[in-house]
Order: sequence, then structure tokens, then C-alpha cells
Amino acid sequence: MQRRAYVPGVAALLAALTAAVTGLTGCSAGSGQDGATADSKPGDPSGPVARPGKYRTLLEPCRSVQRATLKDLLPGAAQLPEQQRERVYRGTATVTYDTDRRAGCSWKTDGPDASHQLTIDFERVVSYDPAVSDDDRAQQVYADKEAAADLPATAPPAPTATPSPAAKASPSGAATGAATGPATKPAAAGASGAPATGSPAPEGLEPRVLADLADAAFLDDVLARAGSTAQHRTVSVVFRTSNVIVTIRYGEQPARVTEVPDSKELQEKAQGLARNLAESFEE
Repeated sequence: MQRRAYVPGVAALLAALTAAVTGLTGCSAGSGQDGATADSKPGDPSGPVARPGKYRTLLEPCRSVQRATLKDLLPGAAQLPEQQRERVYRGTATVTYDTDRRAGCSWKTDGPDASHQLTIDFERVVSYDPAVSDDDRAQQVYADKEAAADLPATAPPAPTATPSPAAKASPSGAATGAATGPATKPAAAGASGAPATGSPAPEGLEPRVLADLADAAFLDDVLARAGSTAQHRTVSVVFRTSNVIVTIRYGEQPARVTEVPDSKELQEKAQGLARNLAESFEE
């Protein structure tokens, strides 16, 4: 009788211990209080992640401008020997650490009547905030560039634009992704190091927002003279398409000190190139 009563007691005790161990194991493999699974990385958001940007790579900048366009923008190259002309048309790539995030190219030619410079810069914006999409971050970056350009008050501001303390870039400087400001701003030093004086663009051609280019765009126009040298005009067009920001700078300096570069012509050519590049990104 005692043997029969003892065996069921031991079985009950073992069953209770097994249930306790199973319960502890289930808790360690399940979700914690924050809802993260055992495979989740520290810091992962518990909510939905914002969509990535449309573009994962960039165009090759030195090949993104058609030869016919380069001939129009750099007329002085046509008079060069073939080998030098081909070197001009190839352009010079901007040195960057990651060509999928930042890439650029520049061209320059000196003709008997004037010298011309062209620079393009591509920036693919990536948001490192899981709650902010790449497009939203790119819109913020673009808005800062537009605010830094200090467009005239008559131009409507870009959405979410905020004043930026960033220094204005020199019209003749390398591509940095920020556009040069209008001529009413303090002018940057010229090639000789002397302060350059600015002059506003003709009426109707003032720096302004461009409503018919990509997702958002603006144009800047600066006429400057450094010391006793000829006047130099630089037209900048900056536009955003999804999570990519494109900056174009097109400049001309006549050989004669008395001549003034044609603002309308430079603006039309810069905008034409901008539209071609915007279409290339859409292809």
C-alpha cells in the first residue's frame, strides 16, 4: 500500500517541475515588453519604417551631358585641335568617396571671345532616420539650399524651408551641392583674391523659383567683377527629383573688359541642360 501511494506523488512532483521549466523556456524565446523579438537589433523601431528613395545609384556625370549640348555650352572648344577638343568634352570628374552618393563633373574652355565653365553635381540623399523617408530628407536638404541662396522676397519659398547658416559658395568654386546666391548678397572673392562686386540680373530674369522643373527647382544669377578683369556671370540651377539633388553652374567671362555676359542666353542654356538631366533620371 505504501509503495502504491508513493509512486503517484513522485509523478506529480516531476510533472510540476517540467511545467515550470517549460514556462521559463517559453518566456525567454518570446517577445519582451517592448515587442522586439530575439532576432531584433538594438534600436530597431517598433513602428513602420519609412520608404527608401526612388534612386539607389547616380548617373555617371561626365557622360550625362550629350555631345551636342556640350558643343553649344562650350563654343570655344570647336576651334581647338581634335585631341584637345576631345579632352575638353570628356570633362574632369569630381573626386568623391562614394560615387553612388555624390558625383560631379566639370568642363572648361577658353575661346577668342570668351571663356566658359560648366559644373554639374549629383547628390543622392539617404535618410538615416527610420521614421523619415529619403524623399522627405532630400526635400529638407533642398529647402536649406534654397534658403541659403537668399532668393528675392518675391519668389515663393520652398516647402519646409528654414534659414541656413551655411556660407554662400563662390560662383567659380567647385561643386558642393549648394547654389550661389543672388547678386544682392555679399559677393565672394574673385580669382585674383580681390573682392568681387555684384550686379543684379535684368528685370524678369532675377533669381527665382522654377515651377516647371522636376519636384522643386530654383535659379540663381550672379554677375561679378574681380579687380580690373572682365565681368563674369554664373547661372546656377538647382533641382530635386525624388531623393536626388542636382546642381548646375554655367559661367561665362568675355575676353573684353567692356563686355557683359548675356544673362538670358546663359539662363536658357542652363535650364535646358537641367531639363535634359531631369529626363535622364526618369528614364
